[in-house]
Amino acid sequence: MVTPPPPTSTDETPGCVSRRIERWRQGAVDVVDDWVAEEHPVAMACNGVAFAVMMATPCDLEDFALGFALSEGLVAEPAQLLGTEIRPLLEGTQLAMTVREDAHGAHLDPADDRLLPGRSGCGICGTRQLENAVRQPAPVRGDLRITHAALERALDALRQRQPMTALTGAVHAAGWASADGELVLVREDVGRHNALDKLVGALHRSGRDPATGFAVVTSRASYEMASKTASAGIGLLAAISAPTALAIELARSAGLTLVGFARPGSHNIYTHPERLQA
Repeated sequence: MVTPPPPTSTDETPGCVSRRIERWRQGAVDVVDDWVAEEHPVAMACNGVAFAVMMATPCDLEDFALGFALSEGLVAEPAQLLGTEIRPLLEGTQLAMTVREDAHGAHLDPADDRLLPGRSGCGICGTRQLENAVRQPAPVRGDLRITHAALERALDALRQRQPMTALTGAVHAAGWASADGELVLVREDVGRHNALDKLVGALHRSGRDPATGFAVVTSRASYEMASKTASAGIGLLAAISAPTALAIELARSAGLTLVGFARPGSHNIYTHPERLQA
């Protein structure tokens, strides 16, 4: 039995850790070091009040804080988030957000708000009230128009820009492309909704207008993915997998163009096809 040297450093690929495993191949067993994705408790707190604990990949956490605060309605605009302190704890990491007094996050009520854990695969776990679980975002504005070729260009680029996925095969990616299909930003996470929150936060922190481009994701287009995209003001969401019925209904009412099964050479347009042109 030959033990190979450990993998190269992942200093440029945070969110991955090395673990010793036994690999079985055609009757032979080798002991090797393999890269796996981190899944880490990340606690969200606003002005000292706990709000939610998400299972997430512990990187791009400032992007995560801003995107999560926006998508969950803790702040209505980025300027209301005054700062985020990243606090390593024994059990995980706390994102201690300070928000302005005119933000919802400054007036959390422990009896009503989301103070339960959220799993990495669920965007609304821990929500106590039905009206908070199914929320209708404001209608998407803007005159975004893209070509089918631009969508294909962005999807092709997304396949090439997933370093954590390449190492571990265990995370999702969310990307934002300009109207001509240039993939500008990508974020990865074990949770598909976390990746999208990180992307939205990164867009605002970089000073880009989300409405001038579109989103591409490596997951299914579930309700919370459509909701987060629309609430961010992004007019088109393209997913490589299927949408759900609730996602389609939300996208239709919110003015969001929803694309599913986006693969090389084909995609399905479920709502508002006018944004896609030949």
